[in-house]
Amino acid sequence: MFEIRTDLAVEEKESFPGRGGEVKGVSLREWRKACSKIKLTEVAILDEQGARAMGKELSVQLKTMLKELKKKHKVPDRKDFHVLVVGLGNPSVTPDSLGPKVLGNLRVNRNMDEGQEDAVLSGIVPGVMAQTGMETAEILKGIIHETEPDMVIAIDALAARSIRRLGTTIQLTNTGIHPGSGVGNHRHSLTEESLGLPVLAIGVPTVVGAAAIVHDTIAALGKTLASHIETQEMGDFLDQLDPDEQYQLICELLEPEFGALYVTPPDIDQTVKRLSYTISEGIHMAFFSHFSAS
Repeated sequence: MFEIRTDLAVEEKESFPGRGGEVKGVSLREWRKACSKIKLTEVAILDEQGARAMGKELSVQLKTMLKELKKKHKVPDRKDFHVLVVGLGNPSVTPDSLGPKVLGNLRVNRNMDEGQEDAVLSGIVPGVMAQTGMETAEILKGIIHETEPDMVIAIDALAARSIRRLGTTIQLTNTGIHPGSGVGNHRHSLTEESLGLPVLAIGVPTVVGAAAIVHDTIAALGKTLASHIETQEMGDFLDQLDPDEQYQLICELLEPEFGALYVTPPDIDQTVKRLSYTISEGIHMAFFSHFSAS
């Protein structure tokens, strides 16, 4: 599994030292806390140009990872290499609309007579079972049988265990995907074993469970209590609890009262829109040589 985070640009700090570096519109500032070994890094997006530059940086990293995963599967590298991109999710529900929005930005070229290109892209938004009455795996098996792609790329919104990952992590896997598993809505898996060809999955967490928020809050509370002499004993007690056991206890307390409650950020519409362009550009760059990173 590979992860791409927006703070990857921090690791490339030499390329934009401070304001006005090679990535215009992005300011990088680093400092150390007094009498501490802790180093703090702040990356500020100063304007729309900076936002586009950061998105382009992520697209380039995504392209690299996709190419690496393609090589690991040892799929043929030929001009008519056919990639079927699957946009999972419900376009009518914003936090679940990432997959369909990526498909809307893709340059699908199957059955187009526009000259020879590096690859063939086709796409499908299979919808959700409540809309179609069919499992996504059933729909894809029929499409794969008729169109014979060489690889599937499935894109889906995910559920996170930490609020810090919402909209800030792009996860890539070469082991397929299990639609709906993050929110307890288990559907048939989309894997190489089930579909008969390599399956890459791209996912971004857009929702987090209420239990995870409480878990993070308790962890922060424990650190605060431990830092004061008067409450240090209580803070140390919370810190000694096993995180998994603590999370399970919170779920057992919350879910009977509130059900499986999930939360999404208030700006999720803009986040999904921005990430949909980032992911689609990464796919373009990975399979079409004329989509450059410049």
